[in-house]
Amino acid sequence: MRVLLIGANGYLGRFVADRLLADPAVQLTALGRGDDADVRFDLASGSPGALTRFLDAVHPGVVVNCAGATRGGARDLTRHNTVAVATVCEALRRSGCGARLVQIGCGAEYGPSQPGSSTAEDAVPRPGGPYGVSKLAATELVLGSGLDAVVLRVFSPAGPGTPAGSPLGRLAEAMRRAIQSGDGELKLGGLGAQRDFVDVRDVARAVHAASLSAAQGVINIGSGRAVRLRDAAAILARVAGYAGALHELDGHHGPLRSTIGHPRSESDHTAPVAYPYPDGCGSWQQADVRTARDRLGWRPRINLEESLADIWMEAACRI
Repeated sequence: MRVLLIGANGYLGRFVADRLLADPAVQLTALGRGDDADVRFDLASGSPGALTRFLDAVHPGVVVNCAGATRGGARDLTRHNTVAVATVCEALRRSGCGARLVQIGCGAEYGPSQPGSSTAEDAVPRPGGPYGVSKLAATELVLGSGLDAVVLRVFSPAGPGTPAGSPLGRLAEAMRRAIQSGDGELKLGGLGAQRDFVDVRDVARAVHAASLSAAQGVINIGSGRAVRLRDAAAILARVAGYAGALHELDGHHGPLRSTIGHPRSESDHTAPVAYPYPDGCGSWQQADVRTARDRLGWRPRINLEESLADIWMEAACRI
């Protein structure tokens, strides 16, 4: 099976590439902006015609799109997450390759949900920020394209390679600094949010399964369990061997030493948090993952403690 992987050098893409390369039946071609890609192509600025010519030359059976942006203003997010997907869909429609499309979506497309609830694929999406809006628009383009396509709505990925700017990445960095400086007290804000964390290697397994399946539409990929960031911090402290005290500060009412779930800036130490949930998902998100089980034969295998241990291993190497 010939697979074209777009965004192979990104956070998710690297693990998807590893998983696909481990399958001897897969012939993988990587397309991306980096020098290490087999073919250099920028989806945000490239034309559908140019991509069509490449598809006709390679003739893949499956196209996996892991490319996209998680940060930036509405214009950049739209360009990288929506316009880029429109380019992929149009190129596939023009091409004679007849490839199946596996698009990586995001749990942020749903927006906030009722605490205690599990969000299923038939929930009405109400994204609470420009990132979720840009990803939802991409999903709608894929679903309306007429292509053989599936969208995997990945909730909160965790594990090795977790970006330093993500909530868990910032949490690990704050703990690393506390240990390095011998600080016996760590003050953190924004730990009240509850998120559904799923290991990035389990996400890669889901992509592999979706590539081989005939499933279409939207499929949630998560652990099926919401975890409070405060509890994740306690697990990370145990993994890291940090014996200091963890104090949670309310992001609305005072200066913070470190804020989890808020983009880092020079003013983080002196200014209150303007938006307590910058991902637009409110205080709670938990995926209903029964569709993934039923249609892909997929279940998460790696627990959060193992994911956090790998995040800490990478952070500790910076000490």
